[in-house]
Amino acid sequence: MTEPDFSATGVRIERWPRSLTKAGEVRIEGGRLALLTSNGREIDSAPVGTVRAARPWFAAPGSAVARVNGARYRLTMGQRDRGPGADPALSRRFLEAVRKAAGQRG
Repeated sequence: MTEPDFSATGVRIERWPRSLTKAGEVRIEGGRLALLTSNGREIDSAPVGTVRAARPWFAAPGSAVARVNGARYRLTMGQRDRGPGADPALSRRFLEAVRKAAGQRG
């Protein structure tokens, strides 16, 4: 089994206006991005090339917005590991992994 390109646990996943999970997982593996609940149930997934991800100006450090299959999700990275604050470095790694994986397709 290969190592995922990116994996983060303890991610708060919200689809406006409600929270879907407070301790979910974001995984990029095999050219696909998957959003999972804390017990591994898939919330949404798509080929990375179709996913749009960014850190909007209004988001707190450690947060990102991802558009997956037309649905907009707010991802707050590192919730479980750091308490109420988020992890900006983990969020940057996620955005870089999406860009890198999208660039490798074709």
